[in-house]
Amino acid sequence: MSKIKTTHVGSLPRTPQLLAANKRRSQGTISDEEFSAILTESVKQVVARQKQIGIDIVNEGEYGHITSGAVDYGAWWNYSFSRLGGLTMTDEDRWAAAEVVRSTPGNIKLTSFPDRRDRARFKQAYEDPDSGILGGRAAVGNPKITGEITYIGASQVGADIDLLAGAMKQNDLAEGFIAALSPGSAARIKNEYYASDADVVRACAQAMAHEYKAITDAGFTVQLDAPDLAESWDQINPEPSISDYQKWLQIRIDALNEALVGIDPAKVRLHICWGSWHGPHTTDIPFEAIIEQCLQVNAGEFSFEGSSPRHAHEWKIWKKYPLPAGRKIVPGVVCHSTNVVEHPELVADRIVRFAEVVGPENVIASTDCGLGGRVHEQIAWAKLEALTAGAALASKRLF
Repeated sequence: MSKIKTTHVGSLPRTPQLLAANKRRSQGTISDEEFSAILTESVKQVVARQKQIGIDIVNEGEYGHITSGAVDYGAWWNYSFSRLGGLTMTDEDRWAAAEVVRSTPGNIKLTSFPDRRDRARFKQAYEDPDSGILGGRAAVGNPKITGEITYIGASQVGADIDLLAGAMKQNDLAEGFIAALSPGSAARIKNEYYASDADVVRACAQAMAHEYKAITDAGFTVQLDAPDLAESWDQINPEPSISDYQKWLQIRIDALNEALVGIDPAKVRLHICWGSWHGPHTTDIPFEAIIEQCLQVNAGEFSFEGSSPRHAHEWKIWKKYPLPAGRKIVPGVVCHSTNVVEHPELVADRIVRFAEVVGPENVIASTDCGLGGRVHEQIAWAKLEALTAGAALASKRLF
């Protein structure tokens, strides 16, 4: 090994043509053939752009993770609604629904998004449309579980695979990944069918396992988008004990491993996230409270926020919790929640800091979270340029 490889978390800015096509698709004014042609060309462009910038492990920008409207924020989660059977769509937007759910000791339940503790603490800022916290997110209807959860997305994940494979071949690229929702994240919808939270999570694991296997069978790394592991802490009212949360979390960890049975850990990347909205995040759970459980997941790579103003200091926990043999870390060294483009020297400093703790051979430089829909297109690509420039500087220092 002679360099620090680079990647990112998944979502990249949609091309103007794809945004327009997504909007027409939601309005029913575009044919499947025309939409498919625009999607295919857009994926070719986004993969070529990643190669031009110097990203080593690329993806299709999550362009196939379709949601309605011209704003793509939130597609990382909403895309699953059409891939899981047993759901009934509603007009309810989970980010706007004001339902209040209270947990009790030993009985954790997620409340609605507007009832999160961070929102309550900074109520005026969250209600100010000029604060920038929600980043212009469009309202999207969400489903509820009304029957047995099954996987019905084989053709859709197959399309994602074909799009990435074709674009990578055209650009002579060897390493790619495709993001997929974790069972615990898929389970964060209203349940009217299963008897318990554990039953819902387990059913989602059994369904999403089909998507994970399809991606890895195609030779790609599957990135498990699992903000439920960290972000959910803020969505529990009142704040639970750490021990109660860890018991609740273990259900999700076990479900992940059930879904990964038979899959080579080297083809699995776990993405741990505290939520991508541009809020204060003062109620985030410390990484140290969940890291041991996260490391139980049979993943070869662990992706996490390493440059967020709320979590950048947590690089030090890797001194206390040794990285298991054969595993790598994929820290975010550029941030998705600020318009400031990181200086390559700062990026290099962050990479070197991690490399000195776990070994440079075990570090892949990345972003904190997806950039699509969270910062302006120009800024997103500039951040990826800073990422690769910083990785080149770090490689000179480390090798």
